Amino acid sequence: MITLEVTDVTAACCTPLVRETLSPEDAERLAHTMKALADPTRLRLLSIVAASEGAEACVCDLIDPVGLSQPTVSHHLKVLSEAGFLTRSKRGTWAYYALVPGALDRVSQLFVTS
Repeated sequence: MITLEVTDVTAACCTPLVRETLSPEDAERLAHTMKALADPTRLRLLSIVAASEGAEACVCDLIDPVGLSQPTVSHHLKVLSEAGFLTRSKRGTWAYYALVPGALDRVSQLFVTS
C-alpha cells in the first residue's frame, strides 16, 4: 500500500501582490503606446531622432536612413506623435520631430521592480 502525503499547495501558488497593477484604462493606453513601438521602422525613427543633435530631426533627414517614401515616413512619425513619443513643429516647408522628454521612461517604468 502506498501512502500519499497531502501538502498545502495554496501557499506555494498564490503569491501576494507587492505593488499596484494596471487598471483596465491604463492597460488600454499602454497597449496603444506599445503598438506604436511594435514596428521596426518606428523604432529606427525614434532611434534616429534620439541620436540627433538636440534629440530633434527634420523629416527630410529621416527618409533616406529608413529607405521609405516621405508619405510613409510621415505616417510613421504621426503614429509616434499620437502615442506621445514625438512632438512636431513646422519650420518653413519642413516638419521637425523632437523626442518628448521622459516618453520612453513611461514604458520602462512598467517593468521596474522595487
